[in-house]
Amino acid sequence: MAFSILSSSSHLCLSLKPRNIILPIRCSSASPPPSISTRSRSAQFDLKEYWTTLITDIDRKLDEAIPVKYPEQIYHSMRYSVLAKGAKRAPPVMCVAACELFGGDRLAAFPTACALEMVHAASLIHDDLPYMDDDPSRRGKPSNHTIYGVDMAVLAGDALFPLGFQHIVSHTPSNLVPEARVLRVIAEIAHAVGSTGMAAGQFLDLEGGPNSVEFVQEKKFGEMGECSAVCGGLLASANDEEVESLRRYGRAVGVLYQVVDDILEEKSNNGQETVSKEGKKKGKSYVGVYGVEKALEVAKELRDKAKKELDGFEKKYGDSVVPLYSFVDYAVDRGFSIGDSSSQWEF
Repeated sequence: MAFSILSSSSHLCLSLKPRNIILPIRCSSASPPPSISTRSRSAQFDLKEYWTTLITDIDRKLDEAIPVKYPEQIYHSMRYSVLAKGAKRAPPVMCVAACELFGGDRLAAFPTACALEMVHAASLIHDDLPYMDDDPSRRGKPSNHTIYGVDMAVLAGDALFPLGFQHIVSHTPSNLVPEARVLRVIAEIAHAVGSTGMAAGQFLDLEGGPNSVEFVQEKKFGEMGECSAVCGGLLASANDEEVESLRRYGRAVGVLYQVVDDILEEKSNNGQETVSKEGKKKGKSYVGVYGVEKALEVAKELRDKAKKELDGFEKKYGDSVVPLYSFVDYAVDRGFSIGDSSSQWEF
C-alpha cells in the first residue's frame, strides 16, 4: 500500500493509493513550514534503506538474545511475538537514530533497542488477551494467546519485561556507555511501561472515562515513542535539555503514527463498522470521539510539534538529525512499505 503527500497553497494532503482516498491536513498560518534546507535534506535521505538495514541487524540480535531454553514452551511463545515477520521495529530504530544524532555508536544502542522491542512485544501480547483488547490476530497472523493459550501468553509477556532489562545490563558495552547512563535508561523504560505509563493507558482504555481519549493515546502510544527517543539520547550522553526535547518529540511522533493510522482506517472503511473489535474501539481514538476533521487537525499539530523540537538539533548537529525529521514526514506520507504493509504502526 503506497501513500504520498500532495501540497497546495491551502492544504497538505494525505492520499491513499490505490483506493483514491484523500486526507487533507490543513496548514496553519501561525506555524511556519520547515526550512527549505531541512525539507530538501529529508526528501533526499533514504529512510527506507536506513530503516530496513537496521531491521536486519536488530532481527539478528533479537534472535540471538532469546535462545530456546527450558521450559521450551515459554521461549517458543516469546520468540513467536518478538521475531514475528512483518514487525516494523519502530521503537528500536528510533532509539538508534536518536543515539546517532549525538554521535553515539549504534553498537552502544543495540542492546537497548532490542530491549525496547522485547518490552513492546510483551505489551502487545498482553493487549491482545481476551480480557484486554480481545484481538485474535496481530500483524495478519494469530495472536500469541491464539497459538499458545492465554496462560502461556501471560507468562511470555511477563518473562519478556525483565529479559529486556537483563539484556541492557549484560550487553551494553561499558567502554561506550557509562554505568550511570545505563541506569537512567533502565529507569526510563520502567517508567514508560509502569503504572503511570503504558499500564495506565491500558487501564483507561478498558474502563473509559470522560475526555479519556487524549490520555489513552498518549500513554498507549506516546509513551513508547518518547521512551525510544529518550533512551537513544541518554546512551549518547545527551544533556538534560536535549533529553527533554527528545521526550516531547518522541511522544508527539508516537501519537501521530496512531492518529494517522486511525484516519486511514476510517477512510478506507468509508466510516462503516467492520468487525466487533472496531465497535469496541469506538470512543478510544480521536477519530472515534471527534471525527476525521478534528483528527486531521490533531495530526497537523503533532507533526508541527515534533519538527519544532528538532530545530535546535539541526543547528547544532546538522544532517545527523535528518533521520528523526524523516520519521515525522513518514508518519504522514507513508511513502514506502516496511515489514508487513497490511499491519498498523505499533509505537
